[in-house]
Amino acid sequence: MPMATILTVNKLSKSYVVTQIFKNVSFQVGEGEKVALVGVNGAGKTTLLKIIAGLEEADSGEIIKAKGLKITYLPQEVTYIGDAGQTLIGEMHSAFAEVQEMQARMRQLEAAMSAGGVGSAYAALMDAYSELSERFEHLGGYDYETRIEQVLAGLGFSRNQFNHPLGKLSGGQKTRAALAKALLSAPDLLLLDEPTNHLDLAALEWLEDFLNKWPGSVILISHDRYFLDKTTNRTLDMAFGTLEDYPGGYSRYLDLKAERLERRETEYAAQQEYIAKTEDFIRRYKAGQRYRQARGRQKQLDRLERIARPDEHDKLKLQFNADLRSGQAVLVTDCLAVGYRNRRQGEPLGERILFRLPDVEARRGERVALVGPNGSGKSTLLKTIVGELPPLHGTLQLGSNVIVGYYAQAHEGLNLERDIISEVMSAQPMSEETARNLLARFMFTGDEVYRRVGDLSGGERSRVALAKLTLARANFLILDEPTNHLDINAREALEDVLRDYPGTLLFVSHDRYFIDAVATHTWVVNKGRLDTFVGNYSDYQAELARREREGVNVLQPPAPQPVAANKRKGQLAPPVASNGAARPTANGATRNGKAATAAPAMKNGKMQPPTPKNGRSNGQTSTTSYGKLRERTREVEQLEQQIDGLETRLRQLTTDLGAATEQRDLAAISRLGREYEQAEVELERKYKDWERLSSMVAALLLQIADCRLQIGACQQVRLCHCNHPLAPPGARGNVEAQLCSSQARMSPSFWGLGAKPRAAHYFSWHEARLALLLSPLWLTMNRAARH
Repeated sequence: MPMATILTVNKLSKSYVVTQIFKNVSFQVGEGEKVALVGVNGAGKTTLLKIIAGLEEADSGEIIKAKGLKITYLPQEVTYIGDAGQTLIGEMHSAFAEVQEMQARMRQLEAAMSAGGVGSAYAALMDAYSELSERFEHLGGYDYETRIEQVLAGLGFSRNQFNHPLGKLSGGQKTRAALAKALLSAPDLLLLDEPTNHLDLAALEWLEDFLNKWPGSVILISHDRYFLDKTTNRTLDMAFGTLEDYPGGYSRYLDLKAERLERRETEYAAQQEYIAKTEDFIRRYKAGQRYRQARGRQKQLDRLERIARPDEHDKLKLQFNADLRSGQAVLVTDCLAVGYRNRRQGEPLGERILFRLPDVEARRGERVALVGPNGSGKSTLLKTIVGELPPLHGTLQLGSNVIVGYYAQAHEGLNLERDIISEVMSAQPMSEETARNLLARFMFTGDEVYRRVGDLSGGERSRVALAKLTLARANFLILDEPTNHLDINAREALEDVLRDYPGTLLFVSHDRYFIDAVATHTWVVNKGRLDTFVGNYSDYQAELARREREGVNVLQPPAPQPVAANKRKGQLAPPVASNGAARPTANGATRNGKAATAAPAMKNGKMQPPTPKNGRSNGQTSTTSYGKLRERTREVEQLEQQIDGLETRLRQLTTDLGAATEQRDLAAISRLGREYEQAEVELERKYKDWERLSSMVAALLLQIADCRLQIGACQQVRLCHCNHPLAPPGARGNVEAQLCSSQARMSPSFWGLGAKPRAAHYFSWHEARLALLLSPLWLTMNRAARH
C-alpha cells in the first residue's frame, strides 16, 4: 500500500542578491519516510529546510503540506531554547503542554463526576472524559515523564543536570537540549540540521536507534556517513543548484550516483563525438554539391538538445609533509593523570582529575583514534601533550626529533581580525603568490583570500586551519575533531591524505566512518581510565561484542604495557612533567625542549611512597570509618530495593490505568490516579535519600582513602567477583581495572590490609571507581575469600 504524502515541494527557487542558490527544486515526502539531504557546504541545504519550516520565503514555487501537519525544525546551532532561569527538565515538560492541559481537564471532570449526577448531564461528562482520556493515552500522558528522562539520558545528560538552569548550559548542551525537546514534541515531520554535531558516540548510537523506531517522517542534514546509512531510506542530493532523488541510504546513493555519472559522461562523450563529426561534414560540404545535406545537418544540430558536461565539485588538495623522521617511540606516558588545577588566589590547590593513563606508547607510523564520552577529557589530553596544560601527575615524553602539529577543535589558533591570506602568511614567511597557490588548494580563490577570518563559516575556518597545519611540516599530528564543519567531500580528502601520512597521528573524532578509514589503533576513555586497542572503531566494537558473547567482562582492560624511560635513554627527549611542559611554536608546531621531571622518590631502585603530612603511617586506617562505610552501603542497598519496588508498582499502575480507561471505570481511574501520584512522590523521596546516602558513602571513602592514597604511584586495582548491587550493569563478575604499572608494586600489608585479603570488608565498583579518580591505589579486594 503506497504511503500517504505529507509534504510536496514544487519547483522551488531561491536566490541571494545575484547568487542562485537552487532552481526548480521538486520532491515529495511520504508518511514515515526518513530522508537524507546531502551536498557540499553552500549548496542550499539549510536554506531549503528553513523554507519548509516557514522561516524563510522562496522566490518562486510552492510547498503543499498535509492538513494539520506538525513540523519541528532543529537548527544547526542553538542559542536560545527557553528562559535562562528555566530548568532543563522544566523546559522538556513544556513539550507536553497539551498533555498537561488535558491532565488538568481530566481532574476537573473526575471531580464533577464524583459529585454525582444523573441523566444526560452525567452522560455528557462521561463521554467527554472518555474522549479526553483516549487522546491523553494516545499522546503518552501516563508515561511522558519517563520518556523525558530516557531522552535526556540518551543524549548524554546526567540526572544531576536535569535541574540545571538553561542559562548555565554550554552551547553544545543547549543544542542537545533543543534536540531532546524536538524529539519529545513528536511532530509529523522532523527537520534536523546537523543533529550529530555535539553528540558523543554513545549519544549518537542512541539517536540512531530512536529515529529507526520513531514512526514519524524526517528530513535531515548530516555529514556523518554511518549515521545516514543507519537512519535514512532515501537521499536527496543538492548540487549545482538542482536536486536529484536517490532511493536507499548513503552507501546506496554513492553507488547509484557513480553509475548515473558514468552514464552521463558516456552520453556526453558520444554526443560530442557526433557534434564534431557533423560539424566537420558541414564545413567540408556546405559550398559543394552536397550543400543541401550540409544545410539539413546544420538544422539538426540547431535542434539538438545539448547534454551538459557532468559537473564535479572541487576537492581539497591536502598534503602533509615532514622535514624530519622521528624516533621509533613518539609519545610515552608514565603514570600520567590529566585534568585541571584550581589556582585561585587565597584558595587551596584543588585538582580535577579527568582520567589516568596506563603506561602507553605511541610509535612512529601509528594512527591513533581517541574516543570517549563528552567531557571525559579527550581534548584535555591533547592540550596536555602540546603543553597548553601541565600533567596533574606523572610524566609524558616526546621522542627524539618529534615535531608536533596541533589542530584545535575551536580554531583557537586563528586570528579572527586578519584576512585569510595574512593569517596563512603569519604561519611562515612566503610570497603572496605562494600563499595564493596554497589557498587555491583549499578552495579559496580570487578576492576570497581577502575575507576576514572572523566572517568565515565553520567549514571555511576549518580549511584555513588545515592550510596552516600543512605549513608546520610536523611528523606528529594531533587533531581535535578535524572533521567538524567539513562536508563529506572534504572529509574524504582528509581521509585520503591521512592514510598516506608518513608520520604519527593522534586524533579525536566522533565520525565513525572517518575513524574506521584512518585509525590503526583506538584509545578509549571511559569511567576515569584509558584503555588501548589495536584496530579501528569497528574492530573495537566487534571485540566488545565477542567478549560479551563469551562472557568476558567488557570492561576488562588490555594487559599493561610498562615502559621504563631509563631503558630508552637516547631515544626519548626530556619528559613533560607535572611542573612544566613544552610550548608550541607560532605555526602550531612543538619541538621538544627541556622540562623538569617531577619524579617520585626512589630508594634501592624502587619507588617510595610519600610520607603523610601528619606523620602517621599510611597503615593506620580508622576501623570506625570502615564500619560506617559498611553500614551506609547496606542502607543504600535497602533503598535500591525499595526504589525497584516503587518503579515496578508505577509500571503496574500505568497498565491498570490503561485497562480502566478502556473499560470506562471512572471510580477505578480516580483511585488509580491518586495511587500513581502518591507512588511518584514516594519514589522522589527515596531518590533524594539515595543521593544523600551515596554522598555519605563517598565522603567516608575519601576519609579512608586519605590514609591510603599516594600521589604519583600508579598501580592496579583488582576487584574479584564484584557482585555488589552498586556495581553498574556489565561490571558485575570478574573485573580488573588496570590504571598503569609502575617501577615497583606496593604490597597489601603496606596499605594496612594485612598479609591476606580482609574478609570483613570489600569495596563496591563505585567505591573503587572513586578511588581511581582520587589517586593511584594498590588494594587487593578479593571478595571470593569470603566463600
